[in-house]
Amino acid sequence: MARLGVHGASVVTCVTAQNPDAVTAIHPTPAKVVAAQLDSVFGSLPIRAVKIGMLYSRAIIDAVAGRLAKRQRLSLVVDPVMLSSSGTPLLKPSAATTLANRLFPLAKLVTPNLDEAAALAKRRVREPEEMRDAARAIHEQFGCAVLVKGGHMKTTEAIDLFYDGREEFLLSAPRVRGVSPPGTGCTYSAAITAFLAKGEPLPRAVELAKQHVAEAFSGVFRVGKHRFLG
Repeated sequence: MARLGVHGASVVTCVTAQNPDAVTAIHPTPAKVVAAQLDSVFGSLPIRAVKIGMLYSRAIIDAVAGRLAKRQRLSLVVDPVMLSSSGTPLLKPSAATTLANRLFPLAKLVTPNLDEAAALAKRRVREPEEMRDAARAIHEQFGCAVLVKGGHMKTTEAIDLFYDGREEFLLSAPRVRGVSPPGTGCTYSAAITAFLAKGEPLPRAVELAKQHVAEAFSGVFRVGKHRFLG
């Protein structure tokens, strides 16, 4: 966010012990502490946009939704984080429905990857046409715009699909073979949020964020055996 000229104020929802290979521990922040952090941030800063990532439990989701429901003029981007890059669940199974029902109706945009879109739309999502069907199903149920991220799809281009009920388009960027840094989806949704905070309309914010992530891939660097976005 700082690189894009936006100050990001964080609210800690969970403390994890993890590296690119594995998540070995998850400690959720008490819901009342999450709510207190939100109150502190909203009480001191002119917040224009909010990005939601890992929430983990129904209690945390309820705390966040309760605070955001009072601020519906904010641009809210929900990245429905369900699994880590290494495959560890980051959302309790019992909380998935709560996440969708409480936060999606408040959101300007939700940004599921292929697996998350499949879980939310209750259908297979592995091809561009299936991405379109899933995006439409999620939009019809919750009323929010949807960006299905297709980074894990077996295609020569990294393809995503945007749909907001009126406008639909594909975004593509050259795939960097053999490079799959952790946190790419989080970076994408954070960049969208930053551009919304700067006043860009949603479709343009998505396009600019896609460009930003593509440029970050050009600066991928190695630390030990792992690679990270530049």
